[in-house]
Amino acid sequence: MKIALIGYGKMGKMIEQIALDRGHEIVSIIDIDNQQDFDSPEFASADVAIEFTAPQVAYGNYLKAWAKGVKVVSGSTGWMKEHGDDVRQQCTANGKTLFWASNFSIGVAIFSAVNRYLAKIMNQFPQYDVEMEETHHVHKLDHPSGTAITLAEEIVAEIDRKEAWAEDTTDPKLLRVDHIRRGEVPGIHTIRYDSDADLITISHDAHSRKGFALGAVLAAEYTKEHEGLLTISDMFKF
Repeated sequence: MKIALIGYGKMGKMIEQIALDRGHEIVSIIDIDNQQDFDSPEFASADVAIEFTAPQVAYGNYLKAWAKGVKVVSGSTGWMKEHGDDVRQQCTANGKTLFWASNFSIGVAIFSAVNRYLAKIMNQFPQYDVEMEETHHVHKLDHPSGTAITLAEEIVAEIDRKEAWAEDTTDPKLLRVDHIRRGEVPGIHTIRYDSDADLITISHDAHSRKGFALGAVLAAEYTKEHEGLLTISDMFKF
């Protein structure tokens, strides 16, 4: 498979190595200083572009890739509120393809399935209040993390006593989501159900970005054969 990389930071370099190890070809690498390469024949030859950049440029990168007929896999977060409706329109009505995930880790996909199942159970036990905390490296600009938002939305969908999620809230009708930024932490997501009697905790702690990078390449392999707006739940049937 021919892969283009959009963003060549730590994640981009790790994705490159895993893609090469899996027998794929990197035909184009686009970063801040060579944006003109979106117009190159090498970029247009890619089956899939894997995009890990920043919230303010992600949507523009999708448009540039789609204009060249290139499918996109993206792990960029923070753009959904402003551009989510446009992306859905492009993928459902205009024939474009985006595989988007707030987190490509296989472990997080499993954790998300456990989160949904546990929330269904805990909906029956109102004596437990639920809250979430996410910790990431100091370079992460958006908060809460895209993964935390996804997990929070899954909880709210299952637990009737929570109407929505929010940061820095004491409203019992809202799921509190806290964020911490420290060091070079790849990502920790913890969900707690607390009662007067006991505490139930589930947590996912990433040891490195390698799991995210592998998941992104697996998503690219999946995206090559599929179309539309794709997610982790399409690739992993838990």
